[in-house]
Amino acid sequence: MPRIDIEREHHLGIEAARGAVDKVAASMQEKFGLSHQWQGDVLHFSGTGVSGSIAVSAQAVRVAAQLGLLLSPLKGRIEQDIRQRLDRDFA
Repeated sequence: MPRIDIEREHHLGIEAARGAVDKVAASMQEKFGLSHQWQGDVLHFSGTGVSGSIAVSAQAVRVAAQLGLLLSPLKGRIEQDIRQRLDRDFA
């Protein structure tokens, strides 16, 4: 199964970074029906055809996801969308 692993440095601080990740999680839940929950500074998410996590530190954010077979052909587009969102929210 295809994996996505993207890390971005940021200068937001951990609280602002967690807030940005909360907004991303709410959007993922609304658009794709993904469930999510925080465990420490890691947000775990899952849904039909995808599971993963978003880890937050004071200096970086890391998205790791595993795609199911149905989403495999869309891996490039999904990665591009994640990179654009990270660039926008963590620049």
